[in-house]
Amino acid sequence: MRKTFSFLSLLFFALVSTQASFASEPTDKLVRKATSGNASESNVAIAELRTLGPAGLEILRKRYAEEIERHIADPSVSPTAEWERITTALDAVSQQKDSYLSGLYWYTDFQEARRASQTTGKPILSLRLLGKLNEEFSCANSRFFRTVLYSNAEVAKTLRDRFVLHWQSVRPAPRITIDFGDGRKLERTVTGNSIHYILDSQGRPIDGLPGLYGPEAFLRGLAEADQVFNSLLGKDDVVRQRILATYQRDQIRRISLEWYDDTRKIGGKLPLGFVVEQDQNGKAIAIAPLAVTKMVTEASILRSITGGADALGKITDEPAWTKIASLHSADAKLDDRSISLIKQQTHDQLERATDGLSPAAGLNNLQQNFQRSIALDTVRNEYMLHTKLYGWLLSDPNRKNVDELNEKVYAELFLTPRSDSWLGLFSPDVYTALEHGGLRQNQ
Repeated sequence: MRKTFSFLSLLFFALVSTQASFASEPTDKLVRKATSGNASESNVAIAELRTLGPAGLEILRKRYAEEIERHIADPSVSPTAEWERITTALDAVSQQKDSYLSGLYWYTDFQEARRASQTTGKPILSLRLLGKLNEEFSCANSRFFRTVLYSNAEVAKTLRDRFVLHWQSVRPAPRITIDFGDGRKLERTVTGNSIHYILDSQGRPIDGLPGLYGPEAFLRGLAEADQVFNSLLGKDDVVRQRILATYQRDQIRRISLEWYDDTRKIGGKLPLGFVVEQDQNGKAIAIAPLAVTKMVTEASILRSITGGADALGKITDEPAWTKIASLHSADAKLDDRSISLIKQQTHDQLERATDGLSPAAGLNNLQQNFQRSIALDTVRNEYMLHTKLYGWLLSDPNRKNVDELNEKVYAELFLTPRSDSWLGLFSPDVYTALEHGGLRQNQ
């Protein structure tokens, strides 16, 4: 009997091994074809890997793990034709540029992202941006996201493990080329902003992180929203709205108090017209306007909710923002992977520098300046923009449509409404002494 059992076990094992071997053959072929020099062949294979979802990207990353790590460890390595094909395949399957560092898979179909969220039980992180995340010239915010956030090892792991990722282009990112007339050209994108929304499995907003945040601040924002998402599971609409209202009100209070504390730390002038409540130890616990109108409208509700932050915003000037940002420099610290991408992108530029600095010193200066800029963006976005976003969500609890919310964000928070097709870069009231005001329309 035991011999019979052993024979059957061996037969079963052989069958399973054979099936696994057969199953892996198409995958191996797909990976080889995805990085083929034959464009038509690689495009078909990439499309097939893309349909496998995050697993398709992981298959590709595992196959070229050694090559990926080599380029991360030494970003000055000259890219070979093979490496170019590998990164092209990775970016196409992930739908994110420089995905060899992040390993993140992004849905570009919102309904597919919702289905993935419902299947996995994870919230959706939906990025809305100008341009496309898989193209080099997306808006500046989204390019910085790729460097500061998605390349960061801890951020990338959190996004892979705990969120379903989705991005959607709001409109093309405007580009400008400056021709110096001597063969040199400078190309940049101008204007534009991006926002990460945290959504439930039905696509309803829970929170949003407007603009660029440093890695640590971004992780804190994700953790808070993820916790709220889990507390909403299985709750009816009434309880859901109550939980969200409590969370959003508490967040406005927390942010306002942190802003108030920072203003005191830098010796800033505190605003008049609002009261600060303190506990028995003298710690500020609430900030509110001295007088609130009795007329209940969306505007009056919003003023009462965000009054503290609005008052602080009126007295925080540029020098004050710089000082406050210096208090939060740890939030903007770049990790080794982010620095690796910066090295890869700026290696040639630093080698050709004529300021007398060595490439290492030049990189250090660039990195320090960039981190100060990240810290400044982080506090401004958190204190000014995030409180306004919470106020909108709280004053209109029926705002369940993320697309409608996004229209309001781009129009009133980022000041780039869809009605302004020129994104503030052209005005018929301004004389330029150019034919047609310098406007050109491609046919």
